[in-house]
Amino acid sequence: MTFDTPPPTETSPPETPNRCGQVAIVGRPNVGKSTLLNRILGMKLAITSHKAQTTRHAILGIQTTPRGQVIFVDTPGIHQRGEGALNRYLNRTARAVMSDVDLALLLVEAGRFSREDEQALRALAEAGTPVIAVVNKIDLLADKERLLPYLRELATRHPFVQLVPVSAKRGDQVDRLLELVIAALPEGDNIYPEDQLTDRSERFLAGELLREQIMQRYGQELPYKTTVEIERFVEEEGRYLINALVWVERDSQKAILIGRRGEAMKAAASQARQEMQKLFGCPVHLEVWVKVKKSWSSDEAALASLGYGDL
Repeated sequence: MTFDTPPPTETSPPETPNRCGQVAIVGRPNVGKSTLLNRILGMKLAITSHKAQTTRHAILGIQTTPRGQVIFVDTPGIHQRGEGALNRYLNRTARAVMSDVDLALLLVEAGRFSREDEQALRALAEAGTPVIAVVNKIDLLADKERLLPYLRELATRHPFVQLVPVSAKRGDQVDRLLELVIAALPEGDNIYPEDQLTDRSERFLAGELLREQIMQRYGQELPYKTTVEIERFVEEEGRYLINALVWVERDSQKAILIGRRGEAMKAAASQARQEMQKLFGCPVHLEVWVKVKKSWSSDEAALASLGYGDL
């Protein structure tokens, strides 16, 4: 007696589980956190400059891929500069994020590990958050043979999930970093719609783009005593009408910002308007005024009134 052997049934490969989670981007000022976020997203969301305190708020950048969704949180730089209310707010914002995420990226600069880097790593260790060490600016490392010993020394400082050398500016190894991040996240459904890139409003982003121009264009100290408040943001006939107030702490600072016949602020506002049009995809009419609010950066109540809420 013979039996016919049934044909083998085709089996589909097991589906890769979807992963979703929040990832804090942490590090000292000017190490490239916002540049990395913008590179991953493929667009300019977080403002950048070479000055500390450029990032003053935790900003979500949402990257959705076929494998899952990563909710990046760009944080202010952990720093040791001063004890003013604004400095306390920035450090408090960065630290508050660390305990509420699934993973953290600690950005450090290739060949360098400062006291502020150590402070950021210590805060992450205290929060108990899994950490991937991201060694940025490898393109600026003159002696490439220093990289491997630096990575070995860095590995002794903490039980990192991974150590990944990258160049956020050029994009080197950023795709690999994103793959490692997704693999380290918990399984789960996406939280945000596929086409959503941030939780921040266009009104907020407009203020940030104007502040970016001030950070980039003026001297070393003045930008730290400056903040932006969007007083009016309306859509009318296919364009945005935006009125912005730039707050400083002294009349002398106001004079510097405005410049001769207002040319300096006009140039900053013009560039900010162009950046807004790129981001919003529509014409923008921007009007800017400079006003004085004495000692706003050292006054908790003034900070709160200007959008620096307590955490």
